[in-house]
Amino acid sequence: QLQASGGGLVQAGDSLRLSCAASARTLGMYAMGWFRQAPGKEREFVATISRSGGSTNYADSVKGRFTISRDNARNTVYLQMNNLKPEDTAVYYCAARRSPGITTALGGYDYWGQGTLVTVSS
Repeated sequence: QLQASGGGLVQAGDSLRLSCAASARTLGMYAMGWFRQAPGKEREFVATISRSGGSTNYADSVKGRFTISRDNARNTVYLQMNNLKPEDTAVYYCAARRSPGITTALGGYDYWGQGTLVTVSS
């Protein structure tokens, strides 16, 4: 199981760090991703990281502001979000991928967490 946390209400320009903890001690077997879904919109890719952490990819809208990282010893993946904007407001989901490699496609992930709400006020 995946448990996302760290969301909240912040002002534009603020920072937040989301965490995604895995209940099983095997997080290192999975590539991980963060996605988000704003009200009335489809779920979209935000960031992904390979099993080892050596490869990452970001949506253009968050490049330079968000950083994905992982600590396999702690079975946790993080999303550091800086310079938040109102358009970042969404429910953020973490996801795990069994297959090797990273992908931006929602269908490429096998397990999903329950989501954490991030609200950015202007």
